[in-house]
Amino acid sequence: MDRMLDTARQVIRHEAQAVASLADKIDASFLKAIDIIRECKGRVIITGMGKSGLIGRKIAATFNSTGTPSFFLHPAEGMHGDIGLVTRSDVVLALSKSGDTTELMPILKVFERLGVPLISITGNPSSTLAEKSDVVLDVSVDGEAGSNNLIPTSSTTAAMVMGDALAIVLLNLQNFSNDDLALLHPGGEIGRRLLKVMDLMHTGDEIPMVTENIPVYRAVLEITSKMLGFTTVVDPEGKLVGVFTDGDLRRTIEQGKDIKNTLIKEVFTPKPKTVHKEAIAEKAVHIMEFHRITSLVIVDNQGRPEGVIHLHDLLKANII
Repeated sequence: MDRMLDTARQVIRHEAQAVASLADKIDASFLKAIDIIRECKGRVIITGMGKSGLIGRKIAATFNSTGTPSFFLHPAEGMHGDIGLVTRSDVVLALSKSGDTTELMPILKVFERLGVPLISITGNPSSTLAEKSDVVLDVSVDGEAGSNNLIPTSSTTAAMVMGDALAIVLLNLQNFSNDDLALLHPGGEIGRRLLKVMDLMHTGDEIPMVTENIPVYRAVLEITSKMLGFTTVVDPEGKLVGVFTDGDLRRTIEQGKDIKNTLIKEVFTPKPKTVHKEAIAEKAVHIMEFHRITSLVIVDNQGRPEGVIHLHDLLKANII
């Protein structure tokens, strides 16, 4: 058992070292690759065979999710018709550890005839692929993790990390915002984390609302009908002045006040916590947790309620 654990640790350390060594290889070639991709009017066509192809698919997915249009082209399928997807306005990013992958060579000739720029990620800067490339990104490693040095491990990890480096630099140069990221990730964990308050809030007739000069019992009816556990309280101009919650009702009754003759303005909670509709939903969670409340009001530029969000809404959206 100890031997198995030692082997696992050695693999992790070896691959970590291979990745760390890439930092010293980031130079003018990397910047030239970034410039070529930024100037591209089409898409980044990524290709590779075998495990390099699998890494290429991952890089294509990362590019697409960070605002750089891309797709993976299998070299063999490309030679049987799929090359028609490539246009002269595209850029090619080819991956190969050896740089002399047999299946990759024929499609490189087609790219050359099309006149598209070629960027390579390879472990052999002196290879055929490197010679045909406009830019070479060197991801050579001292050796693969494992005693026989045959199974692609450290080399594929290094290639993937180089692809990630390209994607993130391109993302930062585009000033890619959370809004852009949310648009490209409407589902899954990222989509949930980037949901805005406006995506979840209740609006229109769903907003519980009473004026400050009505008796408490009418506020109770509003709370009951809207089923959010509270109601907003507004002044004669419709501006938010407070909220009246289940807790306020309980305290009113405990104080022996008549809910038919007591006005809301005498018992509501003033200056309630609010959140902007453009805020990330997670911010609403933090405000609720910090202040130990279950609801927040969203107001417009005139201070009028335009929405409310409840803890249950955040639970349903799996934000919590």
